[in-house]
Amino acid sequence: MTVTAIPTSSEYALRAMVCLAAEAPEWVTARDLATRANVPAAFLSKILRRLVRAGLIEGQRGHHGGFRLLRPAADVRIADVLSAAQVEAAPARCAFGFDRCSDGTPCPLHAMHKELQHRCQAWADHTTLADVDLTLLRRA
Repeated sequence: MTVTAIPTSSEYALRAMVCLAAEAPEWVTARDLATRANVPAAFLSKILRRLVRAGLIEGQRGHHGGFRLLRPAADVRIADVLSAAQVEAAPARCAFGFDRCSDGTPCPLHAMHKELQHRCQAWADHTTLADVDLTLLRRA
């Protein structure tokens, strides 16, 4: 069994950012980025717009254009990418499906779910693109 913690759009945003980190400081065309990140081109264009608006990447039109990171990989946290993709690292929802779940009125899974959320957020806050093993990308 596989547990997935983030939506596909966030996964795609992370893939794109890792590929841009691998090529930094070079420009990468949207077409090449879609191929390298294994992301559908139409979906990638929406993600790239979000990443540009968030100030994580810049885009340039023209013959030598494309996209590239605006900051060094060590300065781009996973939380920054997830935020740009408009996803929380640890969504605040009840694991049991209750409408009202809080520390004061917890569901049976509240404490464990809260701990999972805390760990996911801490990981996203402290992990950067520089922590990614880019050598594995080059072998793919």
